[in-house]
Amino acid sequence: MATIAFIGLGVMGFPMAGHLARAGHDVSVWNRSGAKAQQWAKQYPGKACNSIAEAVKNADVVLTCVGADKDLEEVYTAPEGIISNTPSTAILVDHTTASAGIAETLAEAAQAKGQGFIDAPVSGGQQGADNGLLTIMCGGNDEDFRKVQPILQCYARALNLMGPVGSGQKTKMVNQIAIAGLVQGLSEALHFAEQAELDVRKVVDVISKGAAQSWQMENRSGTMIDGEFEHGFAVDWMRKDLAICLEEARKNGSRLPVTALVDQFYGDVQEMGGNRWDTSSLIQRLRKK
Repeated sequence: MATIAFIGLGVMGFPMAGHLARAGHDVSVWNRSGAKAQQWAKQYPGKACNSIAEAVKNADVVLTCVGADKDLEEVYTAPEGIISNTPSTAILVDHTTASAGIAETLAEAAQAKGQGFIDAPVSGGQQGADNGLLTIMCGGNDEDFRKVQPILQCYARALNLMGPVGSGQKTKMVNQIAIAGLVQGLSEALHFAEQAELDVRKVVDVISKGAAQSWQMENRSGTMIDGEFEHGFAVDWMRKDLAICLEEARKNGSRLPVTALVDQFYGDVQEMGGNRWDTSSLIQRLRKK
């Protein structure tokens, strides 16, 4: 069993750290809101710490799941942060969806201290985190990946090393680009069925047996029909992710016209007050009179 520090106990990090503790690892946690860390320690076997330095001081592996690039820079590179206070033998694994550039920057800083670094964004949403069924896309070297693989498998359904540092983040960008188009297509299909006065659930039952079938259709069509949008990844977070995708596309020369358009559509959802609705809420924009 490993000595693990988990930094960031949001809707994803909270259950992910819990899976590690229940698997028998020695887990210390830190969260910007100390009350959340205390809540975690009441629910799982592990220790809530008052500082990052306290949490990481003896860690074999440090796992992070925070908000965005600026948050990563703060928790990793501040004097009281991860890199300065973690043993030189440790491996640092970041589950945040962030830019490939920040992953490369943090890896360089960690390696200067002798630490390993893996960018490991996840897909599967809150439901996947709760159930320990996340897809994890990793960037780093083979040796570091092999060392942390048994740990990450505590909450993974699929776990792959995609290439050097930054490759995990770029793979997550591919994931988000694909999802954006799928959700918009499903939203338009359901909206059309509604306007055509069809039995929408019956339509879904039929077309889900053919080429139109997708994870989004299987898991979100029912709640989309009912206008329920409290089932996962928030619109605010999707817009953050799509901004990362579009910025990387500008760097590598990719053309993402549908992604750019859907990003604007999510902006419309935000203007409707749907910042915390899940990503399937694109359909509400079409229903708006």
